[in-house]
Amino acid sequence: MKGGNIIKLRGGHLSIVLVVLMLATILLWAWDKSYFASFLPVTREQFMIPVSEYVVNVSNRSSISTKPKEEMGKSEDEIAKLEDKMKERSNNTDEKDQPGLLIQKKEQPGKSTNYSDAGSVSKPTPPLKESEDGVTSSSSSKVCNYAKGRWVEDSRRPWYSGLQCKKWLSIMWACRLTKRKDFSYEGYRWQPENCYMPEFERSSFLRRMQDKTIAFIGDSLGRQQFQSLMCMLTGGEENPEVDDVGREYGLAKAPGALRPDGWVYRFRNTNTTILYYWSASLSDLEPLNRSDRATNIAMHLDRPPAFMRKFFQQFDVLVLNTGHHWNRGKLEGNRWVMYADGKPAEEKKPLDMGNAKNLTVYSVVRWVESQLPLHPRNLKVFFRTISPRHFFNGDWNTGGSCDNKIPLLGGNEVVQDGSTDIVVQNAVKGTKVKILDITAISQLRDEAHVSRYTRRAILNTSDCLHWCMPGVPDTWNELLIAQI
Repeated sequence: MKGGNIIKLRGGHLSIVLVVLMLATILLWAWDKSYFASFLPVTREQFMIPVSEYVVNVSNRSSISTKPKEEMGKSEDEIAKLEDKMKERSNNTDEKDQPGLLIQKKEQPGKSTNYSDAGSVSKPTPPLKESEDGVTSSSSSKVCNYAKGRWVEDSRRPWYSGLQCKKWLSIMWACRLTKRKDFSYEGYRWQPENCYMPEFERSSFLRRMQDKTIAFIGDSLGRQQFQSLMCMLTGGEENPEVDDVGREYGLAKAPGALRPDGWVYRFRNTNTTILYYWSASLSDLEPLNRSDRATNIAMHLDRPPAFMRKFFQQFDVLVLNTGHHWNRGKLEGNRWVMYADGKPAEEKKPLDMGNAKNLTVYSVVRWVESQLPLHPRNLKVFFRTISPRHFFNGDWNTGGSCDNKIPLLGGNEVVQDGSTDIVVQNAVKGTKVKILDITAISQLRDEAHVSRYTRRAILNTSDCLHWCMPGVPDTWNELLIAQI
């Protein structure tokens, strides 16, 4: 009897073990097929097998396993099933319902994404978020860089007609009023990488800038940007609601002068003021003998322009630039004598022009930085990088030219992270002065200069410094507006 009981007991234990094993097997099989198991860390990795048609990016992971299929612990049939399941889920599930998961279509080799449709962009991009300081970036933590991106065709450009914008635009830069016949340079926009670029709309921008003053201080390229903004904000048409208020800033044309030192216009409906002041060197210019018109002029490298110091508190947006007047020819032509610390800077030996420019740029940035805490209007300051010249086979007065008329012949994309204008980039680093980086993107647009269609009296002269308008300076303003 005892032996029989032992046998029965062992048989009962064996039955229980078999039942447990069967249940465990069923549970494991069900678990492996479960839809929800794919969301657990270990199992989810199995669903991230690279598929040739897609690139899978996971924002909260630094890398994705790319081991061969044989190392994944699955048979070929199981792997094929998993790939089919992944494709089915990616087709039937909205990506926004999967936190941290972004699936982007790969471009086929030899094919480029079509950007010609201005209303849409075929290449998927991460959603963009705007931070409190206005800097935008993608939700996948990519850095917004307005100077990195590509030029794309856009049938909505230009924003105004070069034939109509005669009130605000200098005739020497209105290329449609010259003998030039091709105007393809007007139909491009800049598409920055990982940045939100709002569509320009003049009435909404004027409302945003209500009771505010936007000031451009710099050389003739700054004047081009100023005129571009005036044309953009008026649509190129004369507007009775825009008043010339230059006298408020002492910028009325003086008797006998060829032109005033600047222009100021105010939009009556929104009380928005747009100002330009000519300061090619961004340094303080002081006549050595005020009673003599032919006197030399002290060019104080370490002092910002007197005009800027006087009206600084009235600005809400300030755009600075300098660069093309830093050569001996310009200094001698303007009778400028460089000063530093209140004394001539070249008493013992000639000062290197690059060092002189650097001193001025850094001095202006430091002065602005020191004044911003005292400013009552939350001033935003931008230092615009240098606009590139495209003279080939000589300079402006030695037969140089820029005859290319094919847009983007040298490429359409900027891939570098840093600015080409190292001086400005380093000067504003660590300050509240922002860089308005237009150098590299403008370098690609050599076909958009005034070229040999210049109205200069000198024969056989090409203007490969200034731009046809409408044109590239409009893009500078779009980048400025996006960052204000």
